[in-house]
Amino acid sequence: MAEFPMVDVIKLKPLDGFKLWVRFTDSSQGVCDLAGMIAEDGPMIEPLREAAYFNRVFVEMGAPTWPNGFDIDPVHLYMKMKAAGLLEHVAAA
Repeated sequence: MAEFPMVDVIKLKPLDGFKLWVRFTDSSQGVCDLAGMIAEDGPMIEPLREAAYFNRVFVEMGAPTWPNGFDIDPVHLYMKMKAAGLLEHVAAA
């Protein structure tokens, strides 16, 4: 059985090309490319295809969230980034 870490996003910053820099509560951080997700169909994702709207991302209850209510599960994001080798641990600031 896979172990699910109890992590939340505590900071994030939108980057060019539909990427997000994220820092999690366990002091790991990295950049995740969301271009593949943005290309999927769906009424909640469609507004995110405009860079200005994508850049309005914020943290709500530990999850990257957009004004239309679309969010990304922080545990899923963490596990995806960890599996891809995209996370690095940093000293707590």
